[in-house]
Amino acid sequence: MTQSSPNPPGAQVALLGGGCFWCLDAVYRNLQGVSEVVSGYAGGHVANPSYEQVCGKGTGHAEVVRVVFDPAIVSYDDILRVFFTIHDPTTKDRQGADVGPQYRSVIFFDGPEQEATAKSVMAEVAREGLYSGPLVTELLPAPEFWPAEPEHQDYFNRNPWSGYCRAVVAPKVAKFRKGFAHRLKERAA
Repeated sequence: MTQSSPNPPGAQVALLGGGCFWCLDAVYRNLQGVSEVVSGYAGGHVANPSYEQVCGKGTGHAEVVRVVFDPAIVSYDDILRVFFTIHDPTTKDRQGADVGPQYRSVIFFDGPEQEATAKSVMAEVAREGLYSGPLVTELLPAPEFWPAEPEHQDYFNRNPWSGYCRAVVAPKVAKFRKGFAHRLKERAA
């Protein structure tokens, strides 16, 4: 996996796709234990793709976030529980009005421990009946990660007034804040 910056000692990385990366980015930036979130692309066959190429649906990439976290503060299990709360893992290649393979639900695992954890959390989500349909989330080894262009980083915080952010991102952030209030980063005074 390509890294945007060196990881803090002991840090781990989660690579997740669950629809538009702006939504996941906005949520994970608020989670305790997360030190970095980078929006980007993974899982395709074109090196260093552009947003336009990925949106053209011919590169095979998913829009993903690379989440660097401290497992002493937030576990990979909890990273995934948040993931399954903030997107619909039962719709193939779709999140709401966003349609295409770049919006697929996918967990790219980094090693057998993350794979086993992902399988366990997916089984838990299915058992708990959080969704009426079966999970279609792909579970794949972590491929090369390509950071998205600068305008896609921290998009929600920089563009909260945009129609997409108000209609799509804000409700997901609100749902996360309500369901995981005890896990929110403290706001700076």
